[in-house]
Amino acid sequence: MPEMEAPERISPKSPGDYLEIMSKVVFQSGMSYKIVESKWPGTREAFHGFDAAKVAGMTPLDIDRLTQDTRVIRNRRKLEAVVGNAQKLLELDAEFDGFQRYLRSHGDFVSLVKDLRKQFKFLGEMGCYYYLYVVGEEVPPHDEWQAGLKKRR
Repeated sequence: MPEMEAPERISPKSPGDYLEIMSKVVFQSGMSYKIVESKWPGTREAFHGFDAAKVAGMTPLDIDRLTQDTRVIRNRRKLEAVVGNAQKLLELDAEFDGFQRYLRSHGDFVSLVKDLRKQFKFLGEMGCYYYLYVVGEEVPPHDEWQAGLKKRR
């Protein structure tokens, strides 16, 4: 089996950059990566280019509309999670004077992952690892992390 390549990393410039990667993790939970990628242009459009303030202001009526929109993955719980995660991300961004400061306010990687899972919906341990890697945060070597996961279960 060929080895998977590491995902491309980004340098987030706004809360929306963090939100977009987090939302991709939300939609990838339990789904094929290829399906998520094929729907991503429509998802970006439906979620206002991941402008965090606009997404946070989306209403239940907006979610109802999205459940009928074939451009997106129409899982209501995940659609609602993206909106709720945008609201929480903006709260933490304001509280810590920057979302990156929130991410770096934890004592260690395991504590950060535990808090991310508590604060945000549809983020599992591996999703958190992927998320933090892509947004440019320090993560332990993947094989070490995998071994640690087995021990924690």
